[in-house]
Amino acid sequence: MTKLKITAIGNSAGVILPKELLEKLRVSKGDTLTVTETTNGLNLSAFDDQIDRQMEAANRIMRENRNLLRKLAE
Repeated sequence: MTKLKITAIGNSAGVILPKELLEKLRVSKGDTLTVTETTNGLNLSAFDDQIDRQMEAANRIMRENRNLLRKLAE
């Protein structure tokens, strides 16, 4: 377990990730991270453009077919 301290960054707040965590995430300065809420808390992972496009498509399909999906779930 790694403890991180929240620090002031301008008018915002942030955490500084140690080099070891950056290596585990396979990211470096300037990369984008994805935060996903899970039942166990928050999951931090490297941003994947392909997964982002797939999630946007899934969300669009769910919005467009909301009633149909609701009936299928019954």
